[in-house]
Amino acid sequence: MLYWFLKHFVIGPWLKVLFRPWLEGSENVPNEGPAVVASNHLSFSDSFFLALMLNRPITFLAKSEYFTGRGIKGKLTAWFFRGVGQVPIDRSGGRAAEAAINTGARILNEGNLLGIYPEGTRSPNGTMYRGRTGFARMALESMSPVIPVAMINTFEIQPPGRLRPSLRRVGMRFGPALDFSRYEGLEDDRFILRSVTDEVMYELMTLSGQEYVDMYATRAKELIAAGGAADAQAMLGLPE
Repeated sequence: MLYWFLKHFVIGPWLKVLFRPWLEGSENVPNEGPAVVASNHLSFSDSFFLALMLNRPITFLAKSEYFTGRGIKGKLTAWFFRGVGQVPIDRSGGRAAEAAINTGARILNEGNLLGIYPEGTRSPNGTMYRGRTGFARMALESMSPVIPVAMINTFEIQPPGRLRPSLRRVGMRFGPALDFSRYEGLEDDRFILRSVTDEVMYELMTLSGQEYVDMYATRAKELIAAGGAADAQAMLGLPE
């Protein structure tokens, strides 16, 4: 109930007026049945725009820190994420990763849309980075199609670290659904999972027009923190 109330009466109308979001390829999102919506991740606002522009509700696996904050801000954040139906996951690895995969597969098996950011975290500089394979396993275990979607200009309005977004038009470009049913029964094969992940990342790169670096975004963030933005750009092979 809170999801629809915020979308149609509180947050949604303001987002439409201020950012005039545009949408391409909405026909690629099925009206019913499970699907993984795999997106590049440029901004905290990505999830808001995706939820706003899709006719169906979409569930994101949100990091557990959003649900465990202290103080008034932490409690309000947890209330918001729970109220709009988002699911907390522990990203510490090991058994936590297995639990996250099982949760994603359960959401898909219930016939829902599951929102995933394969890079695992927001891009620190607008570049696209290597995808992690967890979502591929969720898709194969539930035999769900994967729909790639590129967020456009969300990095420009609110890159990581910026609290107040700048006003600029944003967009979403959905590609055709990718069917991986040919890999049925191979969800434990790490080479298959990597192949599926790389195919989705290639589609995202094509849809978004982003530069791609075959490195995890978490590692890129470490390089930037250790060497400064300019040095990190050079190490990543990107123009300054």
